[in-house]
Amino acid sequence: MGTYISFAVIIVVVLLVASILMQVRGAGGGLFGAGSIQSYRTRRGVERTLFQFTIGLGVIFVILAVLNLTIS
Repeated sequence: MGTYISFAVIIVVVLLVASILMQVRGAGGGLFGAGSIQSYRTRRGVERTLFQFTIGLGVIFVILAVLNLTIS
């Protein structure tokens, strides 16, 4: 059982890192770049879905990490 949880944690971590890196920051942001001017705006469409997906992955990661600690 612990092995399956460990693999699930690894998969969630890889997806979490990828989703964080894909988020756009600022006006000129991209994969690894950050915009020089910070502006506040609402997220729409794919950006909002990616943001919510990242939050969900973070919650799943915390749950799996706690579960992995309690089992081992």
